[in-house]
Amino acid sequence: MFNKKIQKTVIVDGMKCNHCAKKVETALNKIENVKSVKIDLDKQKVLITLLNDIDDNIIRNTIEELDYKVISIN
Repeated sequence: MFNKKIQKTVIVDGMKCNHCAKKVETALNKIENVKSVKIDLDKQKVLITLLNDIDDNIIRNTIEELDYKVISIN
């Protein structure tokens, strides 16, 4: 049995520069089961690949603790 790749797309308001993106990427990579984080600054979109599903609130809280606003998680 193989593991299905789990991805979540997060729309974040307030990320304006590469420093902002790096801060969010570093914080998200510290969460257990996060395999990778890709950020599109122009679209203010974060693509998170997970080893196992995690509660969206963990992602939301991690980002909002950095003073950015999570618009949606899909």
